[in-house]
Amino acid sequence: MSSASIALVAGEASGDLLGAHLLGALTERRAGLVFKGIGGPRMTGQGIDTWYPMEKLSVRGYVEVLRHYREIMGIRRALLARLLEERPQLFIGIDAPDFNLDLEYRLKAKGIPTIHYVSPSVWAWRRGRIRRIARAVSHVLVLFPFETEIYRNAGVPVTYVGHPVADTIPFEVDKAAAREQLRLPAGKLIVALLPGSRQSELRYMADVFVQAASRFHAQIGEAHFVCPTASRPTRDLMQEAIHRNGAAELPLTLMFGHSHEALAAADLALVASGTATLETALFKTPMVIAYKMSPITWKIMRRMLYLPYVGLPNILAGEFLVDELMQDAATPEALSDALLALMRDASRQRLQVERFAEIHQALRQDNATKAAEAVLAVLDDAGVGRSFPAAG
Repeated sequence: MSSASIALVAGEASGDLLGAHLLGALTERRAGLVFKGIGGPRMTGQGIDTWYPMEKLSVRGYVEVLRHYREIMGIRRALLARLLEERPQLFIGIDAPDFNLDLEYRLKAKGIPTIHYVSPSVWAWRRGRIRRIARAVSHVLVLFPFETEIYRNAGVPVTYVGHPVADTIPFEVDKAAAREQLRLPAGKLIVALLPGSRQSELRYMADVFVQAASRFHAQIGEAHFVCPTASRPTRDLMQEAIHRNGAAELPLTLMFGHSHEALAAADLALVASGTATLETALFKTPMVIAYKMSPITWKIMRRMLYLPYVGLPNILAGEFLVDELMQDAATPEALSDALLALMRDASRQRLQVERFAEIHQALRQDNATKAAEAVLAVLDDAGVGRSFPAAG
């Protein structure tokens, strides 16, 4: 039996997770599919032939990208040449728009159908990208319901597939069980600290988060903090910040991984802006959002912002449901004060939890199934794959 070839490129861990769920669902629904391109360990586990290490693309921020620009562009040129030589029946760019959209444009121009999976934040900043996306893609798969209208208005075929995290996080969590699993002390106010998953983020936020926790603990002595870290280097950076700020006595459980357990166990959370804020909302944990980055990157991004808020819970709620303290406003004093105010305002906590539940319900769509069905429809519309039987 001949096979249908699908090329994919994921640029970081979140894309690797999306890609792995998609590959699993595609394999279940159709035999004879071959996957190639760039993916991380999860996609590799689902059978993709990875041509380059995904970590080479996992760079964020203007300054950081410039440092690695020549290497990243070299990978893209070599990847394009190989894809044009091998001519897959379909290309799927998973997030990483600055890398993937140019690749998609060139492949589409050569007759290869392209899908972009996860809309760039055209609703928040750099709105002009919608025209570039329209030229580059055959179809867009979006994670948030409000994104469909944007693409339909621009004449871009689009499918809302929901968010995979909303499928995996239970609608109701057992807080007591999570605390027992993490061996957290009983009778304490548990505060989760999530200062970011990348080393670059920790360099800007670790000290601020540790100092804010120390100030909070000086006011609320029964508080206990839990901080999940994404990797050994980020754990080390957090440990260094604890010692640098004289916080060795701070009641803090520092862990490798277990971010979902930490959010399930927590009464409150201080979270770096990004996907972690959505996960916190899906665990129905009241939160404060903060973020710091390179001053140059911040100045550039601030000029391009269209919405008054940047945190995903606020974007999905359409209002300032959660406090956001960004860049210069993200001082230890301000973060501690925001957490204290939230802790003392039971009605605001209830409002956040109620709105978070509504968001969870809207995003729970069986993401992998919907994404796989949309991908196969594009493949079939291109006249590829109809002769392949369903798997199993």
